[in-house]
Order: sequence, then structure tokens, then C-alpha cells
Amino acid sequence: QVQLVESGGCLVQPGGSLRLSCVVSGSIFRAIDMAWFRQAPGKERELVARITRGGIRNYGDSVQGRFTISRDNAKDTVFLQMNSLKPEDTAVYYCNTPPGYSRFTWGQGTQVTVSS
Repeated sequence: QVQLVESGGCLVQPGGSLRLSCVVSGSIFRAIDMAWFRQAPGKERELVARITRGGIRNYGDSVQGRFTISRDNAKDTVFLQMNSLKPEDTAVYYCNTPPGYSRFTWGQGTQVTVSS
């Protein structure tokens, strides 16, 4: 069974940067597309960024130009580099497959709080 383990979230000031990681257990990572999602209090989970198994990237409008998704197939890990963070980026961040794909069981997520 595939497990998703997110890490790297913390409290950061506006304008700061963070790098999130998600390790995908099992031996299928390099064969699947991956994505990052986030869920803020009282809001629905939203797609932040996605990356195909071949490395093609797409971003949500609210993070375009500030966030970068990447993957390391040798480490079964997908990353989210977040720059120029804003208070509205505060959320729990999760990784999983993108919409349109069979979804793995959600991990525990990692909390990102942007505040001064």
C-alpha cells in the first residue's frame, strides 16, 4: 500500500521561503504524476501544483511565479519550493496524485503558517 509522508512546514514570516517534501513509499513513484494540494481553515482542499512523470509542471494561478514543484525519482520524493510567501498561503499542505487519477490515501499533511 502506498503511503504519503509530507514534511517541511513551519511558521514563516511574509516574504519568506520554505521547501516541502513528500516521500511516496512503494516502487511506483517514477510511473505516476504527482501534485501538491492545500487546505486552509474553513476552505476546501485546492490544487496548488502538479508535475507529470516526465517533469512537465503546472501551477494554480495564486502561486504561479512563486512556487516550484519538482521531483527526485531516485528518492521517491516530490518537492514544493515556496518563495515570497503570503499570509493567504497559510494552510495544511498535502501531496497526492492529480485530479483525474486514482487517489492514494491522504497523508497527515504539513502545516505552513505565514505570519509576522
